Amino acid sequence: MKLSAWNGEFNDIDYLSLLVIDIDGHLRAVSLPKGYVTEKVLKKGVGFDASNFGFAEVHSSDMVAVPDLSTAFIEEKDGFRILHAFCTVNLTNGEPFAQYPRTVIAKALDTIKASGFGDDAMALVELEFYVFDDVRYSTTFDHSYYFVENSEGIGEESEDKPRFGLSKWYHRVSPQDSYQLLRNRAVKTMTDAGIPVKYHHHEVGSSQMEIELDFISISKVADMVTLAQWILRNEAEELGLKVTFMPKPMYKIAGSGMHVHQFILKNGKSIFPGEKMYGLSDEGLSYIAGVLSHALAGSLLAFSNPSTNSYRRLVPGFEAPVSATFAQGSRAAAVRIPGYLGKGEARIEFRTGDATANVYYFIAAMMLAGIDGIAKKLDPIALGYATDKVTAKNTFPMGLYHVLNGLKKDNSYLEGVFPKELISEWIRRKEKEAEYVYNAPVPQEYELYF
Repeated sequence: MKLSAWNGEFNDIDYLSLLVIDIDGHLRAVSLPKGYVTEKVLKKGVGFDASNFGFAEVHSSDMVAVPDLSTAFIEEKDGFRILHAFCTVNLTNGEPFAQYPRTVIAKALDTIKASGFGDDAMALVELEFYVFDDVRYSTTFDHSYYFVENSEGIGEESEDKPRFGLSKWYHRVSPQDSYQLLRNRAVKTMTDAGIPVKYHHHEVGSSQMEIELDFISISKVADMVTLAQWILRNEAEELGLKVTFMPKPMYKIAGSGMHVHQFILKNGKSIFPGEKMYGLSDEGLSYIAGVLSHALAGSLLAFSNPSTNSYRRLVPGFEAPVSATFAQGSRAAAVRIPGYLGKGEARIEFRTGDATANVYYFIAAMMLAGIDGIAKKLDPIALGYATDKVTAKNTFPMGLYHVLNGLKKDNSYLEGVFPKELISEWIRRKEKEAEYVYNAPVPQEYELYF
């Protein structure tokens, strides 16, 4: 896969690809031949049918995708030069579509600015994922199964190969690390596309990987995460591999999260460092309290962990936080304050979320929860969150139905950013997913009960 920066000229491209985000956070695209790329198209956009993108119904499903050329990059593929650009989506009257993911995260930044607590918000996202050489699955009324295989001890073809155990692969090197080429190729392509990458490495699980991005403004971070995931899938496909961001693709093996480090900027400086607990300020502590309170209520988890598979990962005994807690250096806490930072460098890491999230909605909701905590001057110590111990009082709701019920009750902090129609449609779609999964028998039930 070959990506590069765009020089601002249209003469050397063959197609303009308009990238649009659906309600689940997935990329969709429509491609325009160069001859159709006019000033009018660039300014006014191209109409499309948004009814296929999953958003709540509005008075008309006709929408307009307008290319945001500040996000543009070139892909050279199969002899063609394709100019890709993320789009804003407007109603036919020119107003931004309020449910659109890029609109929601932009409004979240506006809310942060209007609060007076900050001018920008910064996020560093860790991409955890599994790589498989072969994947097969099927579900019908008469059978249900999945089969995965890798080059590191899982599957029929790996039975005679050396093993370290399925959860002893952290920072392994070649030749034991079978997927360094994939990571090297993906990271080079990401950096060529302008995505800042700190590092990559093998994760704990057999064929589990991590690529850690650097800090990016909230105005750009979701676009870049979405682009990074797309790059990974394409690079894997070219190598005959499959990548999945599922939180828990295999039983009893480490799950994959989407950890997000973050802080709020004001006048060019983070408002989180201070002289209080773990080197945090009052604002930093209250931000943590807001995030954990809305996670404990379930509403934040409805966006950060919005799949049934999310709750296969969130189980005790793994590095997957299951309670409203914060601590320094502890990977068991939902909010971790890195212990390796110097004085005045405090930031927080929310470790509960995963990549089944629409990253735009996830980051927007999380930061609105934190800002709500600052506005209400919540004290996480008084609320009992200053621990990495799990108690009945601070355990998160464990199941998709439960967190969706929480979102129904606890959503006032999202007002003005998340339209009510979007919240209702999100709940409806996710309840339908939960019903589909929870109503189906699984092989383990045959093992236990047949």
